[in-house]
Parts: sequence; structure tokens; C-alpha cells
Amino acid sequence: MSKEKILDAALIILVPFGLYMAFIYAPVAKSLGPNQKIFYFHVASAWISFFAFFVTFCTSILYLMKDDFRFDDIAESSAEIGLLFCTIVLTTGPVWGKAAWGAWWTWDPRLTTTAILWFIYVGYIMLRKFIDEDSKRARFAAAVGIIGFIDVPIVFFSIRIWKNTIHPNVVQKGGGGLHPMMLHAMFVALLIFTLLYFSLLIKRVRLARARRRFAALERAS
Repeated sequence: MSKEKILDAALIILVPFGLYMAFIYAPVAKSLGPNQKIFYFHVASAWISFFAFFVTFCTSILYLMKDDFRFDDIAESSAEIGLLFCTIVLTTGPVWGKAAWGAWWTWDPRLTTTAILWFIYVGYIMLRKFIDEDSKRARFAAAVGIIGFIDVPIVFFSIRIWKNTIHPNVVQKGGGGLHPMMLHAMFVALLIFTLLYFSLLIKRVRLARARRRFAALERAS
């Protein structure tokens, strides 16, 4: 059995388990009520977007070093997946924020830097669409993939850099005051989303390489 099929089989089993952990196992927060349940998907999506952009950062460097389009395919694929999950972060966050802060959006440092991160990788995807020559496109995209990643640690450490933030910090000792059962549900969600990322990455890289072969055949004909 291939790695992809193993991942897909694991997800078929784990996704229902993750939903059980989030909606049934974890207690309901007294202050936020059922709205707090979105937290598990929000945090897991944020983790995957950061990780995906890190993969793009690393493979962009490798492409510039080795001039191997295999790394460019991974960088592009991971950036698209990261942008997808960053979009989930920016859509689930306001739903949670409305219940917690009474507003859909505040110009909180973490929210603002996350929005900037989203625009950076939208620009990355758009850049790839507007450059036809393969090597030139890959080089310019690699530069954006490397420079754009600078915003990821800024987003992560924004709570510590700007003291006036109202965004909660759960990545700390004790889980930011989370109930232990909530922590269990969060870790399960992180595991499931990580496996989902790798499953999507394998499929997206295969598609990128198929497109590259097809384009080569078109040029040769």
C-alpha cells in the first residue's frame, strides 16, 4: 500500500474521531458556549498554514541552490495548501472573535499580521500565473517564498512583541488556561490536520509534475 493510501485510510478513521473529540469529548466553554468549538479548527489551520509556508521557504531555497524543478513543484503546491488553510484561519477567526470580543474584526496585531501573510501568498500565486517562462517563474517565486516567510515568525510572536494584543496565547505552558480535555482535542486536531496536509501535498505535487510533463510534450510536438 502506498504512503498516500495509508494517509487517506488514516484520515477516514481519524476525522470522525477528531469531530467526536471537538464536539462531544471536550467540554463547552462557559464564557463562549458552543462557539468555542471552532477553536480546534482555527488553531489547527493556523499551524498548517505556518508549516506549509515553511515547506515553501525550504524548497524555494533548495530550488535556487540546485535548479531542480522538483523543489519548485513542492514549493508551489505547499504554498497553495498554506494559502487555503490561512483563508480558513481568517474566516473562522472572526466567528470566534464575534463571540469573544463582540466584533467580527479588530486590528489586533496577530489578526493584522495574519491578513498581511494571506496577501503575501496571494501575491505569490498570482506571480506564478503571470510569468510564462519556467525558470524565470520559479526563480521569482522562490524569492517571494523566501522573503514572504519572514512574516510567519512575526505572526507567531506578535502576542509577545505587542503587549496590547487581545488575542489569546494557547501555545504556552499549561495551554493558556485550557481545560485538559480541550488540550486533548486540540492535539488530536493538530495531528489530523497535519496528516491532511501531507495527503493534499502528495496529490498536488503529482498534479504539478503531470502538468510539467504535459507542457513538455506540447513544446516537443
